[in-house]
Amino acid sequence: MNRTQDMARALRRAEPHRLMEAVRTVLAQEHDVVSAELYLADYGLKTLCPVGDRPGWEGHGHSAFNTVPGRVFGSQEAFVEETAQDGSCAVHLPVSARGDRLGVLTVTTGPGTRVRGILADLVDAAEALGHELLVAARDTDLYRSVRRRERLTLAAEMQWDLLPGRGYECPEYTIGAQLEPAYDVRGDNFDWAVMPDRLELGITNGMGEGIEASLLTNLAVNALRNARRGGVSLADQAALADKAVYDRHRGERHVDSLLLGFDPGTGRVDVVDAGSPRLYLLRDDRVTHMPFEAQLPLGMAEDTVYVAQHFQVEPGDRLVFASDGVFDTLNTNGREAFGDRALARAILGTRLLPGASVPEEVLRHLVEYQGGRQAEDDALVVCLDWRGRP
Repeated sequence: MNRTQDMARALRRAEPHRLMEAVRTVLAQEHDVVSAELYLADYGLKTLCPVGDRPGWEGHGHSAFNTVPGRVFGSQEAFVEETAQDGSCAVHLPVSARGDRLGVLTVTTGPGTRVRGILADLVDAAEALGHELLVAARDTDLYRSVRRRERLTLAAEMQWDLLPGRGYECPEYTIGAQLEPAYDVRGDNFDWAVMPDRLELGITNGMGEGIEASLLTNLAVNALRNARRGGVSLADQAALADKAVYDRHRGERHVDSLLLGFDPGTGRVDVVDAGSPRLYLLRDDRVTHMPFEAQLPLGMAEDTVYVAQHFQVEPGDRLVFASDGVFDTLNTNGREAFGDRALARAILGTRLLPGASVPEEVLRHLVEYQGGRQAEDDALVVCLDWRGRP
């Protein structure tokens, strides 16, 4: 316990851009660790990028798919790799915070080190680093800059800064999400808020292109947050956000939204369907598109009244949310949309994967479906694995 406290204390005291210096110092003093390197996942979740002493990075990093660090990132399980005959090892450790996968910490031990005896301490160190990274990112651009393999558009920068994260995990449920094109996303967005007896989840898509779509989505998401934090019901949240968008654009622009509120104790779900995002339910190896009564998108008309609908989730359910850039995408001959049949097959094919990996897998199927063509619209996938409370 003291070693864990030493690492946490050193990270808290370190300057935000010098977290790895603190990690190396503590691990060297307490475990004779030779080196420690941090790799953060890029925005597209394709590369693990090395963290240096300044913004930006050189080199190719590690693939997030077919390398040892990549497999550790995907499985979220530590892996010990023997690197020399003298007994030195490379220990690859997942770095995450409450289910939000951030990257991998690779630690090299000296000859003769009994890795199994210190593995628990190394896992704790990686976990402490993950939590401190989220705090440090408020005060430095280092970690955000490292994550980009190419330049983000201004619209994409605004969208990524608006997100709560790309994942969350607790005993009752797991959330995983991803946006594409990662470096040029425009209007698609997701948001969630975790409370003692409720989870609220929103999928939004501001109409238009580029910065205009991003600004519109920012307005709607912040209006929804303002209403939610005021303690009003889901239907009233939609009504207040609708008013904010309408007052600004007078019906010329609107935001498609799907808002949900989950009760972890009972599995009851409140829903306001105000636009195009869809929900697919995977239960007992069967995928069902959940049809809701469509109501007007936010901002389309003045003083719209919204009504919440209800359904029930069960332990073991997987809920997959997709934007129109996913289910409306046509195949190579332009005759069938991905959402007609292929999306359900892709979701069914994920039934053995952890929820955090589902969005990437569905988006991979989407790329194959359109023959590798550049996406013409934002593509958003969110996965919610529901366990509920005993």
